[in-house]
Amino acid sequence: MQATIVLKAGKERPLLRRHPWIYSNAVDSVEGKVYPGSTVHVVDHGRKFIAKALYSPSSQIRARVLTWDEAEPIDHAFFKRRISKAIEHRRTWIKNTNAIRLIFGESDGLPGLIVDQYNDTLVCQFLFIGVEYWKDAIVAALAQQTNCSAIVERSDAAVRAREGLEKHIGALKGDLPAEPIQVNECGVLYTVDVLQGHKTGFYIDQRDSRELVGQLSKDKEVLNMFCYTGGFSLAALKGGAKHVASVDSSGEALAMAQRQMKLNQFEESRATWIDDDAFNVLTKFRKEEKRFDLVVLDPPKFAPSSHHLDKALRAYKEINRAGMQLLNPGGLLFTFSCSGAVDAALFERTIAMASAEAMSHSGDKSMDFRVLKRLSSGLDHPLLASFPEGDYLKGLLLQRV
Repeated sequence: MQATIVLKAGKERPLLRRHPWIYSNAVDSVEGKVYPGSTVHVVDHGRKFIAKALYSPSSQIRARVLTWDEAEPIDHAFFKRRISKAIEHRRTWIKNTNAIRLIFGESDGLPGLIVDQYNDTLVCQFLFIGVEYWKDAIVAALAQQTNCSAIVERSDAAVRAREGLEKHIGALKGDLPAEPIQVNECGVLYTVDVLQGHKTGFYIDQRDSRELVGQLSKDKEVLNMFCYTGGFSLAALKGGAKHVASVDSSGEALAMAQRQMKLNQFEESRATWIDDDAFNVLTKFRKEEKRFDLVVLDPPKFAPSSHHLDKALRAYKEINRAGMQLLNPGGLLFTFSCSGAVDAALFERTIAMASAEAMSHSGDKSMDFRVLKRLSSGLDHPLLASFPEGDYLKGLLLQRV
């Protein structure tokens, strides 16, 4: 018989609003035999059916919903349908690149599964015991529906430990790439190290913002902080920036950025690569009264969880105050947070505090900042209205006025 999760009275309300997560403190009892990744029926305290979900005994997120239809079986065909629907969405909406987020977890009805496509190689992250259990079916469907030459697993995120899973990197189909994979994004060539790079090798989620930086960089002095392998830097150079200064604390990432610059045949004199701590460089540039026409602040995740929130907000305020003080009048600031614990409203309040401090410390009574645009990930990162946790990337484009 099908195992069943019985919810505590009142705990069904988020599920009735189609939120796909069931926390451990919402569970009253579990009936029947369950095991990691097994399919369970979810019922309210009156035993009315709500959903079918996959069970995770180790995580605080005890189960994640796959379907709200009691008659829909969870089998190989289910995963084929979901993957087909996700791929069709990307074919409809994503153009001018062969670096694509093919599956985006809960937003595509496949919780805990990330699949990125780089040219003819797929890179998968199985971040939830439920999709780990169905891995063979998922890989078979991906291989059939994409005809990619290789499928690589990059299941090395720390979140796997909360699912009782070990990290794993390896080939699921074909061979591991012997060298970085070349992709084309809006006319810029990038190389992606799918085995050692951050996440699955590249920040696909910043595609739209990189394109916008390129459009606004012509004849400008640009500063790209936390540049990693130079995504925004190359976009700015492609857009005709006069000069781009790029800062990161990883020498290996900077070396890759410089190789990509040569790949795109950009003049070396138009770029400077600085291997240093970003906070140190911002302080140094401010003391030297350096000025730029466009500044990009795309730091790593300062708040992995709510426990890090206070420290993260101080860091966001510090770097944004410094970045604002480096802008010429009329200059542009692209600023981002990828911390899930920092929602959009809190991020915007932090930026407002940073701008107030920048203005008060500048001595320029005419300095002010206005928001030109809110920024987020692209159409291959769709968001469920019922799942705000999926909206992890927040950004603003501001102008000094």
